This record gives sequence, C-alpha cells and structure tokens, in this order.
Amino acid sequence: MANTEFGYVRNFEQLDALPPSNWIVVRIDGRGFTKLCKKYGFQKPNDKRALDLLNASATEVVKQFVDVVLAYGQSDEYSFILHENAGMFERRASKLATSISTAFTAEYCMQWSTFFPDQPLILRDYLSWRQADCHINNLYNTTFWNMVLEGGMSTTEAEHALKGTVSSDKNEILFSRFGINYNNEPLIYRKGTVIFRAYDTESEVNGGSTAGKVPDPTSKSQMEKAKKRKQKARIAVEHVDIIGPSFWEAHPYILGTGAGKGSTE
Repeated sequence: MANTEFGYVRNFEQLDALPPSNWIVVRIDGRGFTKLCKKYGFQKPNDKRALDLLNASATEVVKQFVDVVLAYGQSDEYSFILHENAGMFERRASKLATSISTAFTAEYCMQWSTFFPDQPLILRDYLSWRQADCHINNLYNTTFWNMVLEGGMSTTEAEHALKGTVSSDKNEILFSRFGINYNNEPLIYRKGTVIFRAYDTESEVNGGSTAGKVPDPTSKSQMEKAKKRKQKARIAVEHVDIIGPSFWEAHPYILGTGAGKGSTE
C-alpha cells in the first residue's frame, strides 16, 4: 500500500516501537476468570486441569513466537519474555500484545476439551457474552459522545462523569439530558451483526428423505449434497438478539440440533 495513492494512511498509525536493548514482557491476565472458575466448577484452591490447560496454551505460544525466550505462569496469568535484541514485529508494542494474547486465547479454547472433556464450552454462552459486551460498549460510547458532542464536555470530563456508573445511570443520562431512548437506537449498534445461512424450508436443510429413511450424513454422497445445499442457501445478515432462545429456535440447524445436524463440510 506504501506505493499507492492510499499510502498516506500510514501517517495516522501510532508509532509504538519499543526501544532497543530493553527486555520485553508481555503479560496476559484472565478477564472475569473468577466467574469462569465458578461456572465450570474449578477445584479449590488449585485445579490441576486448569493449570495444565494454561501451560499447554503457553507452550504453543512459545512454539509460534521464536523470540520468546522464557514464559512464566501462575494462577490465571502468563508472562512472555522476549530478548532485549528481539526484532519481532519491529518491536511494536500493540502488535506484540495483540498477537501473543490472541494466540494464547485461541489455544486455550482449542485445547479446552483435552483437559475438561466432561465440561464442554457452550457456544451460545460465548456468543451471549459477546453480544452483552456489544451492548455495554455501545451504551457507554453513545452516552460518552453525546456528553462530548452535544453536552459540551471535554473527553476527560465525560470520562470522569461516567466513572462508576451502571447501565441504568447511562440510560437516565441519555434520556434526561439528550432525549434519547437507548432502546430506540438502531439494532446494528446495540446487537451487532449475525451472518448465517438461512434455509426457507426444512427440506432445504436436510435434503429431504424418502419413506421415512434418514440419509447417512457420513456418506460421501450425502456430504457432497450437504455442501451443495449450503452453497445454495441464502446468506442472511441480521441484527437480532442471540441471547434469548427465539433466534436459535428459528434456526436450530446452526448448532446442529434438529434438521441440519447431519450437514457437514
């Protein structure tokens, strides 16, 4: 992109390269880990399975990033140490932090079933968590920027005013000061976006059956038919609630419950 008309965009990038001859430590820490421990019944005071999962995830990170010379972990955190002469990602702090943290998170999720085979992660719980986060972030941003752009406050003043507030407080600020009912804000902002394959009929989902016979989903021909059905399906882009049951009851095949369970790639 540097040699194109859009090369000027690089001028907006923040220069965050860490100075040379300094050791770099990227420390990642669990967020909401106490709730996770409670939800999945981690043993107290220590759960060997959880620690083994952390260690396995960290091991993969060390394998992926050769400039990491040492990693130390305890509880729900891990510190990854890069040599003072490390040149990975040109020593950009943002790139190092995001790359290592996302790699660790991905490994933690991928290897969960190895260490907690009797407690599978529930996909709907994850998606509900992300949509709840969408609501929290958008409510804050909507309130914050109305206080700045319409209320005449500086960003520092708005940030200080919102410190310690809960959702009901922000809703009250929006309504009483700016006449905004947050529930009337566009769904795309409040709910995010869901993209999925939509089938108009059950027959389109499972390919139908004859004389009550259920097709063998593992056969090569059925897998090929399932693939073609998916390719023909309408790609829906919606802004809907996915925390409640309505969406999942309307599209049970997404999670493999009901008609679409046998569809595999």
